[in-house]
Amino acid sequence: MNIERISQPFIKKFPGDFSNNPMQRNTPKVLFSTIAPAGFDKPQLIAFNKTLSEEIGLGNFDEKDLDFLVGNNLPDNIQTYATAYAGHQFGNWAGQLGDGRAILAGEITNDSGKRTEIQWKGAGATPYSRHADGRAVLRSSVREYLMSEAMFHLGVPTTRALSLAFTGEDVVRDIMYSGNPQLEKGAVVIRTAESFLRFGHFELMSAQQEYKNLENLLDFTIENYYPEITASGIQKYKAFFESICTRTADLMVEWFRVGFVHGVMNTDNMSILGLTIDYGPYSMMDEYDLNFTPNTTDLPGRRYAFGKQGQISQWNLWQLANALHPLIKDEKFLEDTLNRYGNYFWEAHDKMLCRKFGFDELRKDDEDFFTNWQGLMQELELDHTLFFNQLEKLSSETDLKAAFSDISYSVLNEEKLGKLKNFIESYKSRLNSNTISREESLQMMAKSNPKFILRNYLLYECIEEINHGKTEMLNKLTQALETPYEELFPEFSAKRPPEYDDTAGCSTLSCSS
Repeated sequence: MNIERISQPFIKKFPGDFSNNPMQRNTPKVLFSTIAPAGFDKPQLIAFNKTLSEEIGLGNFDEKDLDFLVGNNLPDNIQTYATAYAGHQFGNWAGQLGDGRAILAGEITNDSGKRTEIQWKGAGATPYSRHADGRAVLRSSVREYLMSEAMFHLGVPTTRALSLAFTGEDVVRDIMYSGNPQLEKGAVVIRTAESFLRFGHFELMSAQQEYKNLENLLDFTIENYYPEITASGIQKYKAFFESICTRTADLMVEWFRVGFVHGVMNTDNMSILGLTIDYGPYSMMDEYDLNFTPNTTDLPGRRYAFGKQGQISQWNLWQLANALHPLIKDEKFLEDTLNRYGNYFWEAHDKMLCRKFGFDELRKDDEDFFTNWQGLMQELELDHTLFFNQLEKLSSETDLKAAFSDISYSVLNEEKLGKLKNFIESYKSRLNSNTISREESLQMMAKSNPKFILRNYLLYECIEEINHGKTEMLNKLTQALETPYEELFPEFSAKRPPEYDDTAGCSTLSCSS
């Protein structure tokens, strides 16, 4: 691989701690600390993303490159570092946080001039590990590797995954925080993104009143990642804030489209580029439930439940607005922009639902239709993805009880079946008023409704297999996630089996996941 092309422009631009000291501590007035990966004696490759490697300019993988994939024996051109940021966690100010399990190799530029940051996750402790070991276990690494790629192929803005490798060491983890820690296989995943900057980077500089660093960081962000912004002075910063609000709202709409629940939408887990970042206790929706959260740490309040993601993203943007206020200095502008956020989000959300249902355009009465649909989905416990797949197959000959019983997590008694029939009639009536053909409607639905989603139980089975030295399911899932709008493996296009309803790692996860 072309690792000699990797450089570190970030650490040349901003103040940092160059001591390489891994002691966990506060590092005031700096944006990063240099730190070396731990080093692992017996790494073993599990998966490598050849296509991504070529795209970003790293090129082909060779056996000698395995050391790089876990952070071993790095060449002199790579000065590794972890960044400092702050954040609000579960609604409370947490102060300094930072890259506790992530270490950056730096940035690579491909032949087309596209720049990509490269980062190890699980390669050792940093000053920001907060009394943890900086390691990652196999299950969390597999989940990040596969899900970030699945989201990319679904068309959702996201970080991506380059490689997955065993470290050769065991790591102690208490998977459900139940006082029962166990040894698990350690792993490292390399993830990539145009940038890993978060809301929290700006919150930290603002909280420390490091306003010059805050200004430099914002200028750096706009110059490198928002080339469409051509204004200057305060207008430049206003344009940036409007843009990140739009990007964030659009991201939330995409999460709702595919049924993704992040699980831990703290401000330090919010990308300044509007990417899905930090795959922890996430889940794709099985049965539709606006109140569903996969994160046991989020119980009982369910702050980060599926249906609240739009609302929480707006709350997080308020915190970013507070951080940027010393530069923008216009409270009314910030308030007006954030107040418009809800209207923009809901209009974009409802237009997205129109595409999922195959409607030609958003109409006034569609809001009531969508509300009725949500109520039906929850009462009948219908599978979110499979419901829309079934709508595409709908015809006058469809046996509703047979078709929808297969995608329901409850028994469809006569009362529920009657409600389903009434809804389907209202749906057909709305379709009949379309100004586009049924063929055009179905084409729209096919592009909006995946046939394959990476369900937690599939990930659980895959992780179990890898733990036992098998990679057949990993390979099949990798193939399936690359073509999510096709039914490559019909056995994956089914609702969650009942034996997984209460299995830790399938329905419920912790932040250690």
